[in-house]
Amino acid sequence: MAATRRPEPGSVIAPASRSSSNGTKVGASVDLGSNSVHLLVASFDGHRLSPLADESVFLGLGAAVAGRGLLGRVARAELTAALERYSSVARGLGAQRITFVGTEPIRRAADAATIVHEVAVATGTPLHVLTHEEEAYLTVIGVTGGEPVTRETLVVDIGGGSSEFCIVDPERPPRAAGLRLGSARLTDAFVAHDPPQSTEIEAMHQAALDAVANAPAANPATILAVGGTASNLLKLVPTADGALTRERIVEAMTILESVPSAVATERYSLNPARARILPAGAAIMAAMLDRYGVSQVLVSDAGIREGTILAVGRSGPAWRDRLDDLARGWRT
Repeated sequence: MAATRRPEPGSVIAPASRSSSNGTKVGASVDLGSNSVHLLVASFDGHRLSPLADESVFLGLGAAVAGRGLLGRVARAELTAALERYSSVARGLGAQRITFVGTEPIRRAADAATIVHEVAVATGTPLHVLTHEEEAYLTVIGVTGGEPVTRETLVVDIGGGSSEFCIVDPERPPRAAGLRLGSARLTDAFVAHDPPQSTEIEAMHQAALDAVANAPAANPATILAVGGTASNLLKLVPTADGALTRERIVEAMTILESVPSAVATERYSLNPARARILPAGAAIMAAMLDRYGVSQVLVSDAGIREGTILAVGRSGPAWRDRLDDLARGWRT
């Protein structure tokens, strides 16, 4: 599977680092997630993708929608301003196509149609509100780099408001499902203390076990986890092999139970808003290992943003119609 190493979040590589003389193109994608709104600009050629810029801003869209059912005028203006700035960064780096994708918070927002309209007017770029299945397929494409899969693989993205599961193998069409199970959602439902108490941790783990029972049935040879939960857990228990084992998840949870989120933020270089909900993410990860009877999960830096750039670059305006096929990979 193709591997991608991103620049540090917030960094920009000079435009001179890209080349178009050999067919390389530049694309950009922005993921409107429950926790963060995240930009990736990258050059790509076939399956190879090289990041040029990687930025994120924590807007807490999921919490806003959970609290009042919609974003509202002020939050919409904040979101639109962020997307305008991201569009400027992407165009400055030579992106031929910029793709905005909305996930769980936009799917649930009562003012979703207004959000889509205001974003299009302000930026000149449409906002695609993805289904759970589309989100999962794009994540698979990002993790695999569009390379054909050779064995049964489960790709999981644990978000703030939902988690996406997708099974891919060489013989059958991909199978995807989205669960209303996320780190922010579990935290809001069960945690009243910082750090969380053991009873709160146990309640989150049980709720996660109940939810992942509805994840797709599979016997994966490999499980790949993407997103902020997986990458931030590795900051607590760094390892050269990029794997989260049962023992490492327990170790991470012990750390998170022992210190307030502000201390964990400072000590382990976590995003302050992410630190508060990371215990819930660890509970979901542990439940997933139990669900599939595996000993470890491999963590990938790539995900929905890489997948979006590759899918759009491969299929152009028809990319949403071809996602199930693209998730199986292609040869160049």
